[in-house]
Amino acid sequence: MESSKYLTVSDLNYYITQKFKNDPYLHKVFLQGELSNFRYRRNSHQYFSLKDEKSKINVVMFRSYFDKVKFKPEEGMKVYVTGYVSVYGPQGSYQFYAESMEPAGLGALYEQLQQLQKKLAGEGLFDQRFKKPLPHYPDYIAVVTSASGAVIHDILVTVNRRFPHAEVDLFPAQVQGDSAADSLIASMKQIAQFKDKYDVMIIGRGGGSLEDLWPFNEESVVRQVFDMKMPVISSVGHETDTTLCDLVADVRAATPTAAAEYATPNLPDELINIRQMQNSLVSSIQNIIRVRRDALNRINNSVIMREPARLYDEQAQTIDLLRDRLHNNMVRQLERKRQNYQLAKQSLVAVSPNKKILSFLQQTDFYYQRLVANTEHFIQAKRNILGQTGQQLNDYSPLKTLDRGYAYVKDQNNRTVSSVSQIKVKDEISIHFKDGLTKAIISSIRREKNGNQEK
Repeated sequence: MESSKYLTVSDLNYYITQKFKNDPYLHKVFLQGELSNFRYRRNSHQYFSLKDEKSKINVVMFRSYFDKVKFKPEEGMKVYVTGYVSVYGPQGSYQFYAESMEPAGLGALYEQLQQLQKKLAGEGLFDQRFKKPLPHYPDYIAVVTSASGAVIHDILVTVNRRFPHAEVDLFPAQVQGDSAADSLIASMKQIAQFKDKYDVMIIGRGGGSLEDLWPFNEESVVRQVFDMKMPVISSVGHETDTTLCDLVADVRAATPTAAAEYATPNLPDELINIRQMQNSLVSSIQNIIRVRRDALNRINNSVIMREPARLYDEQAQTIDLLRDRLHNNMVRQLERKRQNYQLAKQSLVAVSPNKKILSFLQQTDFYYQRLVANTEHFIQAKRNILGQTGQQLNDYSPLKTLDRGYAYVKDQNNRTVSSVSQIKVKDEISIHFKDGLTKAIISSIRREKNGNQEK
């Protein structure tokens, strides 16, 4: 088999690459589509796809071209790209090499303006807290605009009419074209070199399209306006036009004439205000003088001024009153101290040890007397109880019964016999009388029940 008729992969890819390079229709291609698979790579080449409803193509945009893109590409954004088509040999795939990119839809400048406005707003450049107040009486006004336009003419006429005292200095700059932004920045930096000379700055131009007004939307111009030390009035375009310079400036004016009116006071109105303040000041001074004169007249006509000795009389009387008051206070205080002393002395006497000992002795004697009296009373009570008990015993004593002729019987065991059932025939018993006892032998026993005899 002959191998010379077979191409290598590299040879085939090289041949196809040459075909692409030699095709004049692929050298400059204008393409539109939707960004796909876009992942931003910082400081590097960008790789993504461009697609429509039916197809997709791989795109490469080298860093040198991507750095010139003035907006931020995002996934799904419709764009216009310009470039050429070629083959990437190592992989054998063709792709689009983009050299420029612009957003589609609303237009490149508008999309770029929206993105820059969002970025600067996020940094706070448009915040109200950074707005500086305008001076009321400016001495020097700096104007950044075209030297040949109607803007400077309108500003000069308005300033001379309203406040001729103010000096207007023009710092000419290009207000349209590719080099306008650098020209505007150079003029503002020149103004900044004068430091505190200028009280206010006006930047502006006449109306125009978005492209014509674009230098006033450049990021570098907007940041330079923000960095100016004096207040800035922006008058760019017509009233319906809004640039980023208008947003970052301290005050926005619809026209150059309005900008000059914001920057200067109206001299006739100021003169009227000055006259009114002068009249008010004179009236206030006259009123103060009148009040002070009346006070002086009252002093001159007072009794004290006619008879100065009365002033001392009153003071002497005051001294007497104070002396009496002091004496009375001292007497009261001394009496109060004396009373406190007496109370303290009595308190000390009350807690004296001798008095406590005497009190304890008196209590001891009192308790002793009570003890003796209680003991005697107790003994007497017990004696009375004993007498009563003895009387009761005497009343219940069998001896009393014996005195009346009765006797009592005891058996051989010296037990009292109260029933015939306790003895038997031939038992020996003792019969006790009141004056002695006898002994007897039982010869017979007879029982009785309810007075009747029993056998």
